[in-house]
Amino acid sequence: MNDYIEDFLHYLIVERALAENTIASYKRDLTSYARFLEEKYQIQKPAAIQRNHILQFLANLKDEGKSTRTLARHVASIRSFHHFLLRDQIVDHDPTEHVENPQIEQKLPKVLHVEEVDALLAAPDISKPLGMRDKAMLEIMYATGMRVSELINLRLGDIHLEMGFVRVFGKGNKERIVPLGKPAIQATSRYLSEGRPKLYRSKYRNDVLFLNHHGKPLSRQGFWKILKSTAKKAGIHKELTPHTLRHSFATHLLENGADLRAVQEMLGHADISTTQIYTHVTKTRLKDVYEKFHPRA
Repeated sequence: MNDYIEDFLHYLIVERALAENTIASYKRDLTSYARFLEEKYQIQKPAAIQRNHILQFLANLKDEGKSTRTLARHVASIRSFHHFLLRDQIVDHDPTEHVENPQIEQKLPKVLHVEEVDALLAAPDISKPLGMRDKAMLEIMYATGMRVSELINLRLGDIHLEMGFVRVFGKGNKERIVPLGKPAIQATSRYLSEGRPKLYRSKYRNDVLFLNHHGKPLSRQGFWKILKSTAKKAGIHKELTPHTLRHSFATHLLENGADLRAVQEMLGHADISTTQIYTHVTKTRLKDVYEKFHPRA
């Protein structure tokens, strides 16, 4: 089975151009799937797999305490794998055809209020190079809604301050152009002129926009630590992740009348249904305001 899985992963890389994290997720799911089939049913060839084998695998995951979301991800991975096998005529049937997707409870993303965002963006000490960097990073994150992986991979050539936009490479290396507001432009300009030169180390010779105190590219974990410490300094005690700024960006745009398609494009969502979750967030927040302030609520 492992050879078939490797062929499928190669197809995802070459023809679908999926991101490394997505490929790794497929590999984990399918490896555990293949291991289960071999250990329980001694299945080593895809042609021997039937619908009941897949259902038993999912039942096993459920018994292990896996969440509905995890089960749904496994179903998606397995379904894509079998579609690939059928397409390449390795098998003549699709055992996933009548396997239903688990119903996932839709959780609304957590967002910051505008006042909390203002406090967060004002917290870095911009008299120091690291503070200038942190200010620029947070301003760009909130100005564009980009993912943390996209932020830490920005190159100097991706930022166009005079024209007021940034070039972002998202999932599957898909490129999109996102506007930058004046605060983000000003913060980034100061970081580039005063902060980054003091962090840069010529021995590394990299053109990554955001550097750590060693002059190396900033990591995801590094940004996470910066965000947590900055939130604490700003007096924000709610649970905060890098994605919270992305959620806040989208929600605040829609609350102020932005077009859903425009928000979809800026976020880099392939499907508008992914962006539509933010319309539910704005309705929920609207209801909270109504109940809090209307005398007859």
